[in-house]
Amino acid sequence: MRIKFLLILLAACGAVNAQKVHGIYGDSNWFNGWTNFKPKQAEYNQPSQILTGVISENTTLKKTTYLIMGTVYVANNATLTIEPGAVLRGDHDSNGTLVITKGSRLIAEGTVTDPIVFTSSKGTADRKPGDWGGVILYGDAPLNRLGGVISSIYDPNPLYNVFGGTNESNDAGSMKYVRIEFAGKKINEKTMLNGLTLGAVGKKTKIEYVQISFAKDDAVEIIGGNIDMNNIISFRNADDDFDYSMGTQGILSNSIVIRSPFISDNTRSRCFEIDSYDKVENFDPTKKRTVIKLLNVTMVNNEENSMGLVKEAISLKSDSFLEVENCLVVGFASFMALDDKYLDADNFKKIKVYNNTADSCTALFTNENLFKSDVATNWFSQPDKLMNVSSIGIMSLFKNNDVKKPDLRLR
Repeated sequence: MRIKFLLILLAACGAVNAQKVHGIYGDSNWFNGWTNFKPKQAEYNQPSQILTGVISENTTLKKTTYLIMGTVYVANNATLTIEPGAVLRGDHDSNGTLVITKGSRLIAEGTVTDPIVFTSSKGTADRKPGDWGGVILYGDAPLNRLGGVISSIYDPNPLYNVFGGTNESNDAGSMKYVRIEFAGKKINEKTMLNGLTLGAVGKKTKIEYVQISFAKDDAVEIIGGNIDMNNIISFRNADDDFDYSMGTQGILSNSIVIRSPFISDNTRSRCFEIDSYDKVENFDPTKKRTVIKLLNVTMVNNEENSMGLVKEAISLKSDSFLEVENCLVVGFASFMALDDKYLDADNFKKIKVYNNTADSCTALFTNENLFKSDVATNWFSQPDKLMNVSSIGIMSLFKNNDVKKPDLRLR
């Protein structure tokens, strides 16, 4: 069913009204100044200091270049503060990884002109996804797991790898004007780290204006917790861009996913994978299920599925809940793949899909095997859902699709 696509122009006064714009918005291009869409070519200074072991007291990192050697833990309820302009390079050989343990905090607040950068220790000729571990924040917010806590699969150290609890207002710190590049190193045959991992972090944790690029696994993995994020850029990461699980309660707003099937792996990568449990036997029916709201999020498959590795933009598993509003999805085989249990029309009321645009997508709603669901498509295409469908294409939709300095607000 094809519905006439309607682009709603900004008001004559020039003010941006998020309720009338599909995808990301702003009076100006908020990518400017702090982002880098060609990080392989960026020249960074050699480290002048080494971070290693355990940081157990409040510490401030100045504006210089550091080498993260091995797994660096911020523990003992300490706060690690990173000043604007600092560069932290993850060591490849020792799998440099920064872990903010439960009870501790990270304050990494750069500026538009002086962002904080986490990147590879390798030079421009050798950088690639998975060069180093990434950044991990753990808290004591709730998660859906029998017992209410979990030991991280990314770290065997029992002193520092446990997270989860009952504190919905957990404060694991703040990140603003931060870039994370080339993270996601492989630990073993089944496990890889992510660009940014958030384990049971709570409402007082602030994550905004963060760009994650060229991660070998997920850009952001969110395990339980209560976390809202805004102005996040996920750029050319190999696996899922946002992986929500274990009862996460969260809103993602004014954010963008830019995918490339030339980089995506072959494990069924998606912009969003949303579920409530890793294994059904670990699911606690007395605890909250995953509830996610996507508001003004742009999802772009920048090569329009030419390699066939990028399938659906969103994958929603049973026992999870999702709202998608004012979003723009461009160039995917499927706008949303629903778990087979969700394809029963009685379950559609658990999903809110309102006032979105699907452009140049092969199908709207499918199951995980990409079989089209006419029942779901007809339901979510009813006039009151304002589901707009078009085939304009990425070259004409946006203000500027130049890979070096993109402006992916709608024209």
